[in-house]
Amino acid sequence: MRGALAAGAALSLVLAGCGLKSGSPMVDDVVPGSVGQGQPLDGASLTVTSKNFSENIILGQMIGLIFKAAGAEVLDRTNLPSSISAREAVIQGDADAEYEYTGTGWITYLGHAKPITDPMEQWRAVRDADLKNGVTWLRPSTLNNTYALAISRKNNARYHLKTLSDVAALAKRNPSAVTVCVENEFASRDDGLPGMEKAYGMSLPASNIKKMDAGIIYTQVSKSDSCLLGEVFTTDGRIKAMNLEVLEDNKHFFPNYNAAPVVHTPTLEKYPEIAGLLDPLSKRLNTEVAQDLNARVDVDGQDPHEVAKDWLIEEGFIKEG
Repeated sequence: MRGALAAGAALSLVLAGCGLKSGSPMVDDVVPGSVGQGQPLDGASLTVTSKNFSENIILGQMIGLIFKAAGAEVLDRTNLPSSISAREAVIQGDADAEYEYTGTGWITYLGHAKPITDPMEQWRAVRDADLKNGVTWLRPSTLNNTYALAISRKNNARYHLKTLSDVAALAKRNPSAVTVCVENEFASRDDGLPGMEKAYGMSLPASNIKKMDAGIIYTQVSKSDSCLLGEVFTTDGRIKAMNLEVLEDNKHFFPNYNAAPVVHTPTLEKYPEIAGLLDPLSKRLNTEVAQDLNARVDVDGQDPHEVAKDWLIEEGFIKEG
């Protein structure tokens, strides 16, 4: 999700120019639970979208299912190939809503170099700045899909690390102990490893930094001794599945990436009830919930649509028709 997005820009221009043509109707027989009473979207025809990773697909499906239960006809255009293409779909009105991340909006889309430490202030700043682009950010969740370093419970029984400041202290005390597995991009970005080292006053030898694909990092940290620490995303389902512990970013270096619904502003003006439908969902979503839902897809192999639907029913947001 944090990767360079330039490759998607060309595609986004095509999407913006000709409109999205793909997608399929949501045919689920669902009715209101705790949200959607009275079916305030009856007669509406709405399109939902998402990026192409498990968590965002799940969130996009949740929006669509809630719209469906509230009476709308829903077209599913989730799983688009890049962040930019999904965003452009909402800006242009080719899609009506998606879940986006505050840090992505502030840094990647709006071009700000420095994140805002307070999550709600970050959301307010993004919301206010993005109105000019024809999109409205609804209230955010505490689900925060940001960078972190993690350690296996087995190894941490020896070191008792809780925070990144603890890592810095260990690196000074025993430099050879702190080996880190990271992606190539994270190893060179100012908001990645170099910036983190500077913020925490640590300097890791190049030989202690091992670069590899993201998926391999979790396995290496969990099952081998080649990496004491590994770069992870805080909502990844493999954290729990592989018995990893996430270390606290106690100096708040990494940006906040809180998930919030983003709606095409003319759509929200036409159907202001959307905010009342999605606010309770965002209030319930958090990082732990995301880890569980992501694990159902990425560890257990379940379908994102079914994961979204099952959870919404479990939580009482919607019911089977």
